[in-house]
Amino acid sequence: MTDAVLTTVAGPILQITLNRPQVLNAVDRELALGLHAAVERLERTPSLIVGVVHGAGRAFCAGNDLKNFGRGPEFSPMTDRGFAGMTERTPAKVTIAAVEGHAAGGGFEIALACDLIVAGESARFALPEVKRGLLAGGGGILRLPRRIPRAVAAEALFTGEPLDARRLADLGLVSRVVPDGQALDAAMRLARKIAECSPVALGATKRILDESEDWPVGEFFERQRPILHSVTRSADAAEGRRRSTNGEPPTGRRCGSRPEPRSLVQDLINNY
Repeated sequence: MTDAVLTTVAGPILQITLNRPQVLNAVDRELALGLHAAVERLERTPSLIVGVVHGAGRAFCAGNDLKNFGRGPEFSPMTDRGFAGMTERTPAKVTIAAVEGHAAGGGFEIALACDLIVAGESARFALPEVKRGLLAGGGGILRLPRRIPRAVAAEALFTGEPLDARRLADLGLVSRVVPDGQALDAAMRLARKIAECSPVALGATKRILDESEDWPVGEFFERQRPILHSVTRSADAAEGRRRSTNGEPPTGRRCGSRPEPRSLVQDLINNY
């Protein structure tokens, strides 16, 4: 881990801070490697259930640090997980982007690589690459039309003009809009609620949500079936059924009295 990315463990949550506030958290090689390492830690640590990504200072992330553009691999913001260490091979565990200020270019692409976005009411999101003769190649062109109507996405991509948090909430991309300065707290509250649930069920649900976008409609249930069966055989499912039958309240995460076999959780991650 580097100073460009800081991590804090809060129970089952890994808080990941993009920490280059002097350049609006623009992505350089150091930040990309740091974010990559943070995502790997989230995936490989069984006690961590949810990741929350936010930016230090007044912006989420200004995107690629263009002063390093084209300077060679030692300055590249790419890792084997893609731009910024997470946009191509996205985290296998639930991640939330807590956005204040600007999420521009690669910063917007980092947010799009997360499962949920919580934003301050003045937050603005943009993919301005076309204004600079570049492309939003870190997932912006690929993901935005899948998350909001194609025509709106196309206009944003063709013009490079920003979209505000309220409009993106209306379009279904931003899940919660909160007063400025409260995005991180709101994201952490949401993360704690998610982390109360079974890690096995969460991992399988996320896997189906992500992978099913590319499944043929006629194969939906066939492809879901093996993932579903792996969860129904888990200790969490057995304990959940027992508590429901006995009229007992769920106990949240780790609802099973026995730890899950590591192979079951790891299989869900490895097959992601």
